[in-house]
Amino acid sequence: MTQAQHDSDHHTKARLLSEALPYMRRYAGATFVVKYGGHAMGDDTLGDHFARDVVLLKQVGINPIVVHGGGPQIGRMLERLKIKSEFVDGLRVTDAETVEIVEMVLAGSINKQIVASINRAGGKAIGICGKDGGLVQATKLMRTKRDPDSNIERVLDLGYVGEPSHIDTSVLDVFARSSMIPVVAPIGVGPNGETYNINADTVAGAIAGACRADRLLLLTDVAGVKDKSGALIPAMTRGEAEKFIADGTISGGMIPKVETCLDAVAQGVEAAVILDGRVPHAVLLEIFTEHGAGTLIRRS
Repeated sequence: MTQAQHDSDHHTKARLLSEALPYMRRYAGATFVVKYGGHAMGDDTLGDHFARDVVLLKQVGINPIVVHGGGPQIGRMLERLKIKSEFVDGLRVTDAETVEIVEMVLAGSINKQIVASINRAGGKAIGICGKDGGLVQATKLMRTKRDPDSNIERVLDLGYVGEPSHIDTSVLDVFARSSMIPVVAPIGVGPNGETYNINADTVAGAIAGACRADRLLLLTDVAGVKDKSGALIPAMTRGEAEKFIADGTISGGMIPKVETCLDAVAQGVEAAVILDGRVPHAVLLEIFTEHGAGTLIRRS
């Protein structure tokens, strides 16, 4: 690198810091819930970037709450143990044997790997799951499916798949008042102590809503929500999102993600963002730059 290039690099960094300063001031004391999953979880370099981003958020006065997924890792462990697993409408059917493996992988190996990564980056991360302190209280998720031939609806039994019924925010308040960063595995506890496997996006949205978070960030494997021509939609209101779902612009696996964002915003979250976790430092680009890095969904 020439001296001119070296000076230019420093000037760029100084400019970026200057641009970020107003956002740092704006979000001091804010709560951000970040759902971490997808491709970024399987890439060590992206994982290190994510850990450094989370530590920086804490250092500038933001209270980050990390909620992580782990579907591929669960699948690989079930294969190793020769336990068959099937999906219904994108949800893993979870029997008593499977839920033990789910809890072991999510609240065990994956959770502690993320904690260790954040700690290596200079943070103080603490790994918990939704069962700890009754953080995520859950009920059995009930789904119905209509038979196309008979037009009769039948109830689908997904086993120990749950949905949040209550979030005890007092557990998270402890972290907000400290230097610690909570890393939450999406395991819930039922009324009789049952263990429930819950979709990580759903848990992140429920926590964001219960905490009245300033931001819900869903890291995915796509750039965000795209229009019918394939161009990224940088921002939309609740009404626009509902219209895009109705006309098919938003379809497939993006629908439940957008619905999670809409639910969170309806519960008082200032805005929710769907962004590409494969982009290095996507979290910082979204929060501390004017153009952002994904699709922002707000009330109006």
